Amino acid sequence: MTQDLDMTSPLIAPEPRPGSNLPEFSVGDLARRLKRSIEEEFGFVRVRGEISQPKRHSSGHCYLRLKDDTAVIEAVCWRGTASKLAIQPAEGLEVIVTGRMTTYPGRSQYQLIIESMELAGEGALLKMLEERKKRLAAEGLFDAGRKKPIPFLPDVIGVVTSPTGAVIRDILHRLHDRFPRRVLLWPVAVQGERAAAEVTAAIEGFNRIAPGGPVPRPDLLIVARGGGSLEDLMAFNEENVVRAAAASRIPLISAVGHETDTTLIDFASDRRAPTPTAAAEMAVPVRAELLAQVLDDERRMVGAATRLLAERRTRVEGLARGLGDPRALLESHAQRLDDRAERLALAAASLLDRRRTRLNELGAALRHPREKLAEAGQRLASESRALDGALRHAVVAARGQYERVSGRLTLGPIRVKFGDGRRRLSDLTPRLDRSYGKAVEERAARLTAVGQLLESYSYKGVLERGFALVQSGDGKPLTSAAQATPGLAVSLVFADGKAAATVDGGPRVDGPPPTAVPEPKPRTARPKAEPKKPQRPPTQGSLF
Repeated sequence: MTQDLDMTSPLIAPEPRPGSNLPEFSVGDLARRLKRSIEEEFGFVRVRGEISQPKRHSSGHCYLRLKDDTAVIEAVCWRGTASKLAIQPAEGLEVIVTGRMTTYPGRSQYQLIIESMELAGEGALLKMLEERKKRLAAEGLFDAGRKKPIPFLPDVIGVVTSPTGAVIRDILHRLHDRFPRRVLLWPVAVQGERAAAEVTAAIEGFNRIAPGGPVPRPDLLIVARGGGSLEDLMAFNEENVVRAAAASRIPLISAVGHETDTTLIDFASDRRAPTPTAAAEMAVPVRAELLAQVLDDERRMVGAATRLLAERRTRVEGLARGLGDPRALLESHAQRLDDRAERLALAAASLLDRRRTRLNELGAALRHPREKLAEAGQRLASESRALDGALRHAVVAARGQYERVSGRLTLGPIRVKFGDGRRRLSDLTPRLDRSYGKAVEERAARLTAVGQLLESYSYKGVLERGFALVQSGDGKPLTSAAQATPGLAVSLVFADGKAAATVDGGPRVDGPPPTAVPEPKPRTARPKAEPKKPQRPPTQGSLF
């Protein structure tokens, strides 16, 4: 910062010292003379150079250096001017600045007070914008697939522009002519240092409005600005503005500059309008045209319905001519129905008379049950008498034949054969008992031998010698160390019971150190099975 110097006081050269013709100056006098000389010689200059070491002070002033391949000039841009610059100073940016030269006596240096700044040629600016465009396009911010459709007739339209410019008046006037809608204006600066940040905040602010709140949420956004130079439109080429437009959940129309002007926000927006007025035309249709179209559609729909009804009526009439009179058909069928009903009633009465007559005839042909019972009783008594006589005759004949036979036979041999059969029958019972007991003993001996063989194959004998069986939680044995995973719950089966355990570690190559194994319990002597008796073939006694 420069010091306050009294520039109004005249610079009077001091008197020369005796013996010397060179005047003497104080440090302050010499600094003032140099300052006035430089400011008078370079009151207003344009300097082209590369920005180096830009620094923004807390007071708002911006300090930087302008350099080329031969020299370096200190430069400063005061706070009021820095906020109005079209471009922001950045390291390595080649610019053309306009300002005035002065000195800073406190550091014995000369410096340039910057009044305006622009890029060194439009080609450099376009190159920077093209590089930024390629980088943002590579991120997918300009993809057509992410663009949202514009609503046909939005209820609320949010406009991001300057409140004092002609743009907002053009948009409102055009909306009123076409189809009046509710408009929410978010005032922003459209040029200068604050423009990019305010436009970004406006887009994000509209998107943060909750639906159904006190402030209506817009259905469509319009970001608009009038025409200007490339430097004037730089705020809409900033990366934060482009990203905010691409991330907007509300459909957005960009209307920046004139028809030939193109900014990066145009590629990120959902629709680009050549002018702000064209953006208003894209936002809403013409109300009069809609009414005319509705009336025309109504007229066409009524005409189509009338023609359709006429065609259907003509077709029905043509089909009706080929059909008979429905009343005549109904009358004929009604008469047939009456005839059938009358015949049905007569047929039912006639059928009942015929069935009654037939029933009487069949009843007359039947005999009375008392007669049938009396006849059956007589027949039974007759057959009973005949059977009684035949039985007496058979008894008398059998008695006479027995008396004739008994006179010729003796009873001695019969008694002998009967006694022999009784003796053999009495011997058969103990023989059957002996053979059954022998078969039972043989089966018991075979069962004992098989049980001993099964005990010798069982793992329980191994458990009695001090070993244990490891089983998983579901009762399956673990047959390898790989199955014993850490943390697995297992059960150890011993000869006298089970014990629960948990595997602490996985399998190891070298086994654990030997531990004392409890002595196995002495095995109790099993009773020896009795030796098998030699099998003898069963003998069958004779029954005779």
